Amino acid sequence: MKKIHIILGIFLSALLMQSCVKDLDVKPIDPNTIMAGNLGDDPVYMKQVLGKIYASFIVSGQSNDNADISASDANFFTTSRALWNLQEITTDEAICAWGDIGIADLNTQTWSPSNPFLTALYQRLSLSITYANDFISKTEGNTDPTVQRYTAEARFLRALAYYYQMDLFGNPPFTTEKDGVGKFFPKQIKRADLFNYIVSELHAIEPTLGEPGFSYPEADKAADWMLLARVYLNAQVYTGTAKWDSCKIYCDKVISSGKYSLATDYRQNFSADNDGNHNPEMIFAFEQDGVHTQGYVGTTFIIESSSDATYIPAEQYHGLTSNTNWNGNRTRKDFMNVLVDTLATYGNNPVPASDTIFAQCPDHRVFLRQKRSLNIPSPSSSGDFGVGVYKFTALNHDGSKPADYNPAFACTDFPIFRLADAYLMRAEALHRMGNDADAVKDVNIVRERAYGNTSGDITAAQLTDQFLLNERGREFYYEGQRRTDLIRFGQFTDGTYNWTWKGGTYAGTSTDSHLNLFPIPGDEVSANPNIQQNPGY
Repeated sequence: MKKIHIILGIFLSALLMQSCVKDLDVKPIDPNTIMAGNLGDDPVYMKQVLGKIYASFIVSGQSNDNADISASDANFFTTSRALWNLQEITTDEAICAWGDIGIADLNTQTWSPSNPFLTALYQRLSLSITYANDFISKTEGNTDPTVQRYTAEARFLRALAYYYQMDLFGNPPFTTEKDGVGKFFPKQIKRADLFNYIVSELHAIEPTLGEPGFSYPEADKAADWMLLARVYLNAQVYTGTAKWDSCKIYCDKVISSGKYSLATDYRQNFSADNDGNHNPEMIFAFEQDGVHTQGYVGTTFIIESSSDATYIPAEQYHGLTSNTNWNGNRTRKDFMNVLVDTLATYGNNPVPASDTIFAQCPDHRVFLRQKRSLNIPSPSSSGDFGVGVYKFTALNHDGSKPADYNPAFACTDFPIFRLADAYLMRAEALHRMGNDADAVKDVNIVRERAYGNTSGDITAAQLTDQFLLNERGREFYYEGQRRTDLIRFGQFTDGTYNWTWKGGTYAGTSTDSHLNLFPIPGDEVSANPNIQQNPGY
């Protein structure tokens, strides 16, 4: 992989900008080029460049042949894929069978500062921040209300990128539009200081962002509130001081806005018609389209990497027919027991081989299938071992094909914020503040959608920390949240919860707590004298 570090010699104003995201794709007078000199000539041009910042989270660049960062496989090291790998296959929710360098380290929590997925995600997030900084500097002082909203959206996307850096790496280099774009050594920011910066930015841009749901997939006030809620949800991890009351305040804003409701069918959140124009639950997502965002990234990657020719054929389960069945990702039996609650479903008996899709489970969020064996003999065992996951699909939730259907690339957006998360974040905040009576109401709203009735309702006596962690797993598995949740509940590394191949042993073993933060890539530490490595690496 080409090293770009954060000592960037990249000048966004000189790049050729064209939107990679369908709903932001507005043709300028010159369809190929928008340069710094004419960026301010028309808000349409600015929307084109803003689309580039949105797209930087999901695709490799203008095309796979023109990627923003050079790599042997342009798709492999995109933000969407690297982020998913770091959040999922480092946990009980997923394990990958592939032998590519760096994957085994994530499967077993034995990574080092040279892991290529860490380097890729670090570089990608830094690049998104650089794009946003340059856009913000070019639009500073513009009094056009539309341009001011675009600038607020760019600041939101920068805050989102910094949130991921704070969550994953803790103490990254820090730049804003005031620093300019060029060759220099950025200073390192402490995690707690970055927390304060992100919060202040999200508060500052709130009045300028569009009203909830004004123009999906653009970031609006509700997306801003959801990011604030998530940052506050994890405040104790990031700063040492809990902010449960603040988390609740912003969940309240989303829920009381009246704009959103839970999708009647849970599966719609992971189908081709899950976008905010069709799905009342979706608040913000990385948009994908079979025509405009072609690449083996995001939900296309999740669908194909979770498919196999024998147990979960992509053609049958997901609606993709080209370049299918990569047979890489599946879940571990430990998470199967969280999702299915096998004791309640099957009593003291093992899962019967005849119930290959866990049809006896009353929870309709279960999209699993037994494979050759529930046990995974080694971290690199074939994807035929373990428990298959087919939660995401390239078809609409009724089984039909979307309007922009492509046999190789999904139109399914990758959820970042949806309403169910507002309910469960608020439930956790209420529980932490001692108000289990109201917390249970929020949990049961989500569970009644999952069960189709009140049979899955719980009581205040059943609402424990462990239940909340498990419920988040049942609702958000494969959505890139598991590592963050496990850390918040003290179960990612040195806690009491171990899973198959955690720490490199079959039964799983506790790992050192320094792994709760990923290392800053070794190349960056070597290149920038202002950067100190995270403890333990």
